Amino acid sequence: MAFLLSLSPHHHHHPINPPQNPNPNSPKPTLLATSLPGTISKRQFTFKTTSLCLVSLITQNPLALALSEPSPPLKPVLSSLANTKSWFQFFGDGFAIRVPPQFEDIMEPEDYSAGLSLYGDKAKPKTFAARFASSDGSEVLSVVVRPSNQLKITFLEAKDITDLGSLKEAAKLFVPGGTTLYSARTLKIKEEEGYRTYYFYEFGIDEQHAALVAAVNSGKAIIAGATAPQSKWDEDGVKLRSAAISLTVL
Repeated sequence: MAFLLSLSPHHHHHPINPPQNPNPNSPKPTLLATSLPGTISKRQFTFKTTSLCLVSLITQNPLALALSEPSPPLKPVLSSLANTKSWFQFFGDGFAIRVPPQFEDIMEPEDYSAGLSLYGDKAKPKTFAARFASSDGSEVLSVVVRPSNQLKITFLEAKDITDLGSLKEAAKLFVPGGTTLYSARTLKIKEEEGYRTYYFYEFGIDEQHAALVAAVNSGKAIIAGATAPQSKWDEDGVKLRSAAISLTVL
């Protein structure tokens, strides 16, 4: 059974928060890639179409979801990236991500307080660790953080995303069933103590297009997804893909 993270609830705009823990001395990442053989007001987002799921996190029977075969040839999507160095960098709990210009923070106050327990009460799970949207609400950048053992049952703490399986195997955890998979890549990011592995997937579902990047650190899966209507992807796809790929595990 999969649980879906909706990208289209109603939200009010909030100003973008300043970075929480900027670290200007962080080393610049080196990226290596290998491939796998409605009207909306200024104050409120209203979405009339069916919600697109950012991530399909599989908790049991993951083999039940089958991916559509990609339409050959796969586009060399990683050759089409924007320079994100000048973009605002949001620092979250254990991650950082670049936010496209003109995107606004759409996290609700309850999203920020989620995950905190009061007087011994059980903490409410935090749906999103970060969430931003374009001014018309049609393009969304989100980050979610989940314990890796919710994705794949294991008695050992996952240290790297490869602990969840290969790029192809992990697709069953991160990519919803019934999608058209356009691209899947393994990214190697150089860090001080070696290389960290990220998985990148780009796919289409229900007239929506999405780019997703996932990594694992200390038993937590960190997943960034950027989505837009398919009709807008030709114009803004490079920007959205670049935002997703800017995810950095801290």
